[in-house]
Amino acid sequence: MKHSFQIIAALVAFSISSCQAPNAVPLDQTGIIPIPSFLSSSSGSFELSSGSSVQLVGSGEDLKRVGNYLAENLRPATGYDIPVGTDTGDLILELVAGEASEKYSVEIKSDWIKISSTSAAGLYYGMQTLIKAFPAEIENTSVVDYDWVVSEGKIEDEPEFAYRGAMLDVARHFISMEDVKHYIDQMASLKFNFLHLHLTDDQGWRIEIKSWPKLTEIGGKTEVGGTEGGFFTQEDYAEIITYAAERFITVVPEIDMPGHTNAALASYGELNPGVNLPNGDFATMNEGKIDFDILDKNPQPAEIYTGIEVGFSTFATNKEITYTFVEDVIRELVELTPGPYIHIGGDESHVTEKEDYIYFIERVQEIVSKYGKKSIGWDEIATAKLSPGSVAQFWALEENAKFAIEQGNQILMSPAKRAYLDMQYDSTSTLGLHWAAYIELDDAYNWDPATYSEGINKSDILGVEAPLWTETITDRADIEYMAFPRLTALAEVAWSSNERRNWEDFQKRIAIQGKRWDIKGVGFYRSPKVNW
Repeated sequence: MKHSFQIIAALVAFSISSCQAPNAVPLDQTGIIPIPSFLSSSSGSFELSSGSSVQLVGSGEDLKRVGNYLAENLRPATGYDIPVGTDTGDLILELVAGEASEKYSVEIKSDWIKISSTSAAGLYYGMQTLIKAFPAEIENTSVVDYDWVVSEGKIEDEPEFAYRGAMLDVARHFISMEDVKHYIDQMASLKFNFLHLHLTDDQGWRIEIKSWPKLTEIGGKTEVGGTEGGFFTQEDYAEIITYAAERFITVVPEIDMPGHTNAALASYGELNPGVNLPNGDFATMNEGKIDFDILDKNPQPAEIYTGIEVGFSTFATNKEITYTFVEDVIRELVELTPGPYIHIGGDESHVTEKEDYIYFIERVQEIVSKYGKKSIGWDEIATAKLSPGSVAQFWALEENAKFAIEQGNQILMSPAKRAYLDMQYDSTSTLGLHWAAYIELDDAYNWDPATYSEGINKSDILGVEAPLWTETITDRADIEYMAFPRLTALAEVAWSSNERRNWEDFQKRIAIQGKRWDIKGVGFYRSPKVNW
């Protein structure tokens, strides 16, 4: 009799345990990137089921969109319907009262998960964290037989810097709208909130300006190496803006000037400074040199350029037509761009006389301000007088960054030796350049913007941006190989506090992220610094 009782008790215990959710990986071992401000696990787990649904607490289209994103991310691998509504649900998105911020919390219990924030953006970032708390197999686009469990626990999180950006150079090689959107998707999963599009350079003009149509007809037709270029129509650009905004990413368009302007000079000769000769003729400048074969009373268009050298081109800074042109371009861009910034370039303008450069930068800032926007420029712009609110993007010279700080302006941190995604990983890399440094994954991760340069304090820093220049990069595969995993490291530099970041821990978490990339078909660089 006693033996029969023991058998029955064992069967009951088995029945109870089989109804409980399977064991889940503790939250601190799930590979969440960027690392949250606070994270704790407890015993027990939540299991997503065929009856799971998303409940929206609050109102607004942004809240609905985040709820739909959460469901859309969970449906393919699970095969579950996961409806979205306001009545009931075990996946709760709660928009709470208070000053809107990007701060969020995630609370996970055995029978529900709640993400809370005072803004839809905060809920979106919480959603991205939750997705990374699920097993990596959740990234599959078709149904997988798996236990969809998350450890019970609590996450509290907020970003270290307000501006967390990535720059994509679509000028050296044109990058299609579809590939830009793909890049936006990867950025969004890492909580970036600014996309800087480098739209113009010596090799190509990539944005339609209706008042100056030759910019794309001529300046947009080629690229580095002489292959066919391309450009975004204003409708294309507006579509990118919308796509990014839906993911809480603001687009910052860049028109690089007064240097890096050969594509514009090839389109409109009147913008070319040239050289006035003693006999009254005019010699046109081509690639920074006087072209004595082109002598005329009026400047002629420059030749199209498909190389990768820099510093040879400049606008005519002493002509009113130049400022008419700049204002037309800025005006059309502003009409299309809801974000607060217009990037005016300003780097490597080596053939522009210093006095002319300063006059140009100060006047262009006035034009940007006239249309209600703030200017961002590469750190050289700080050698001129900066308008209130203008931002200097530190990429090369600490001295320039300090000039900006002395004027009461903020810095965007993009030191080429740490943040440039086009730098080669090592001497065996087949893509990229190495004029600044070789940047392995640990180099991209192991630095603190607030202590990188003496004299630049955290209060001086608006944020961090990771630029990807495309002299050697032609397509999505190249972009993925150069950006990942380093963009992930820089996402954590921008989002997480230096005290929370740890290289040995990141090595483990990035390996888990690698599994997600493999599932999603992202062709990343398998750094030897990580046990993939």
